[in-house]
Amino acid sequence: MKIGIAAVQGAFLEHENMLEKLGIEYIELRQKADLSKGYDGLILPGGESTVQGKLLKELDMFDTIKAQIESDLPVLATCAGMILLAENLSNDDKRYFQSIPMTVKRNAYGRQLGSFHTTAPFQGIGEIPMTFIRAPYIESADPEVQVLAAVNGKKVAVRYKKQIALAFHPELDTDMRIYEGFLKLVRNGSYKFTAST
Repeated sequence: MKIGIAAVQGAFLEHENMLEKLGIEYIELRQKADLSKGYDGLILPGGESTVQGKLLKELDMFDTIKAQIESDLPVLATCAGMILLAENLSNDDKRYFQSIPMTVKRNAYGRQLGSFHTTAPFQGIGEIPMTFIRAPYIESADPEVQVLAAVNGKKVAVRYKKQIALAFHPELDTDMRIYEGFLKLVRNGSYKFTAST
C-alpha cells in the first residue's frame, strides 16, 4: 500500500511522519508526473487552501486529482484539504474539487479561537485530541454525508463515500486512530466509523 500526499504547500511533512510511524509507504505529489506513479490513497494536508488550489492548477495537477477523487480514490483531508473538497464555501467565492456536498466556512473561529486544542468524541473511535489552527467548520451537509465529530455544536469531521474531511490536524497529535481507520478504508475498500468499531 502506498499513499500519495499532496506536497505543493502546507503541512505535508507532518502527515509523512505519521505514516512513517505506521510503516506505510508514501509518495510526495509535487508535479503532474507524480500523479501517474500509482498510489492507493490520497492525503490533502492543511495549509493555505487558496495557494494550494492555485498551485495545483498552475502545475496541471488539479484535473487529474479531481478525477481520481471522483473515481473513489480514498482521501483524508485536513483543514485546508476540507476546504478543497467542499462543494460550497459560505464566505469565499472560490470553489475547488467540490466532491463533498457540504458548505464550509473558512477561518470560521475568528481571532479569539483562531487556534485551540480540545478533546471530543469521534464516531467509532472515542475521545480523541483535536488541534485546530485557523480552522474551518462545516455549516451544513447533505443527508448522505456522515458526521463523525462535532465540537461546541459545530461539525468538524465528516465522511462521504471514501472521503474523510477533518477541520482539525490529527498529524499534530500522537493519536494514530484516525490514520488507522483511513488505512483500513484504503486497504479494504470500506471502513465504517461506527460505535461498534
